[in-house]
Amino acid sequence: MGKVVLVTGVARQLGGRFVRRVQRDPGVDRVIAVDAVPPSHQLGGAEFVRADIRQSAIARILAEYAVDTVVHLDVSGKALGAGGRTAIKETNVIGTMQLLGACQKSPTVQRLVVKSSTSVYGSAPRDPAVFTETTPPKSLPSGGFAKDAVEVEGYVRGFARRRPDVAVCVLRFANILGPHPDSPLADYLSLPVLPTVFGYDPRLQFVHEDDVIDVLGIAASEPRRGTLNSGTFNIAGDGVLLLSQCSRRLGKPTVPVLLPAVTWVGSALRTIGMTDFSPEQIRLLTHGRVVSTVQMRETLGFRPAFTTAETFAEFARSRGPGLLPPETVGRAVDRLAALPLPKGAGPRERGAGAVQTTHGAR
Repeated sequence: MGKVVLVTGVARQLGGRFVRRVQRDPGVDRVIAVDAVPPSHQLGGAEFVRADIRQSAIARILAEYAVDTVVHLDVSGKALGAGGRTAIKETNVIGTMQLLGACQKSPTVQRLVVKSSTSVYGSAPRDPAVFTETTPPKSLPSGGFAKDAVEVEGYVRGFARRRPDVAVCVLRFANILGPHPDSPLADYLSLPVLPTVFGYDPRLQFVHEDDVIDVLGIAASEPRRGTLNSGTFNIAGDGVLLLSQCSRRLGKPTVPVLLPAVTWVGSALRTIGMTDFSPEQIRLLTHGRVVSTVQMRETLGFRPAFTTAETFAEFARSRGPGLLPPETVGRAVDRLAALPLPKGAGPRERGAGAVQTTHGAR
């Protein structure tokens, strides 16, 4: 790993954990932790610099500390504190532009790691069953964090062309969960009752917070023998879970809502401040998304310690019991599934909710 590592977004739990972790690397001399607001958690022996990456001061910081490794974690779908959607977008997009511009001018920067998201693939009814890193999205995200991530990756590709001497690694994380998650999806899953899209049961993937820290360490280090940590990689735990399985494991009832009314429900939840039920999240909860992790294993050389199911189990334990014990919900669903169908009833007679698609819609 580089001797001087700069990490952005350290006021968030994920950034703080990585700062504390990277200091344990014997090859690291200094860690520069940067954020616009002071963190509420400890950063160990790192040097905290209060700076807004949307401002040109970030170039001075790179030069002053002769930074050679930049880990950009200040790309998020959820505001920190009272900031709204506008502040998030400015930090995600304009902040990344300023940071990349500073890195481009810096003669000392040798490695850049950028936190991205699998949301860049979007969620659409005709999506492939599994996305690879080279699969183009059927429908580009039209707004929200997903669009921010697409723009951020576009700027990173431009930087990589202008500075081919810099090793660039983009990590597309699936939904990050664990005991201390910080994402709109975690807020949604924390609701006492989960609104769902009637007729759909999307497939979801998760990655554990601990695995996120581990893979960031791999990406920020010199590549190990037989691996390559420059490029774009999907990062997710093994396996998938259906949304219905998630609700049962949380012990929470669901309220199916017709698709045209989901937007109204989302607006109501945002108004009362319960969760950011954004259009991109509605599409995810309608069509789902699954990505391939072959390159993560074979090229990057990373194997997650937690599967998707194990990651979700950690999250569920951190949230405590739901309104309905999972065992009770499971028995009730099993009894309903075992009921005989009316004579002559086929899938179409049972309604749209019984029609299967490649995305788990029912």
